[in-house]
Amino acid sequence: MSTSQTPDLSATSSPAPLLAISTADDDDRVVFESLWQLFRHEMSAFTGSFPDADGRYRQERLDAALDPSEPGWIGYLFRIDDAPAGFAVVRGLDAEERVINSFFLVNPARRGGHGTAAVEAITALDPGRWAVAFQDANTAAAVFWPRIAARLDPDFVLEHHAVPDRPDVPADAWVRFRRR
Repeated sequence: MSTSQTPDLSATSSPAPLLAISTADDDDRVVFESLWQLFRHEMSAFTGSFPDADGRYRQERLDAALDPSEPGWIGYLFRIDDAPAGFAVVRGLDAEERVINSFFLVNPARRGGHGTAAVEAITALDPGRWAVAFQDANTAAAVFWPRIAARLDPDFVLEHHAVPDRPDVPADAWVRFRRR
């Protein structure tokens, strides 16, 4: 899918409110960066990452997702009733396996079916192989990702791989599935 396209990614969960998903671009940078900092702060509990001297977490993946010249990357923003509710960063759109590189919902958007709706909508855009990594210590992710993978592909695979250049952290869990 080209980043210049704006897909209709609206999905509903029972009951309302409406989840709207849009392709992010540089006009969304301020909102995306704010959500990104919340996400990275939350993930620091599992990765041990500290913010930089300015108090900000690294964001090269976010930057790649918002850069139209960066091949294979895309960012999606989630809104519920016009309020920013989360995002997904996907890489590998130009590869055989697409990777949900980063995925985040603000607390009020969780456990209402919005995450499932977002993953289903995003992966439906590019049928084929998909993967996502998470930390086993992140118990919510450790339940969510295998559940959604099994929903989309009963033959999904769960495997563990060492984190490159990070021998100080536990291996990442990887869920791999095929979207038809």
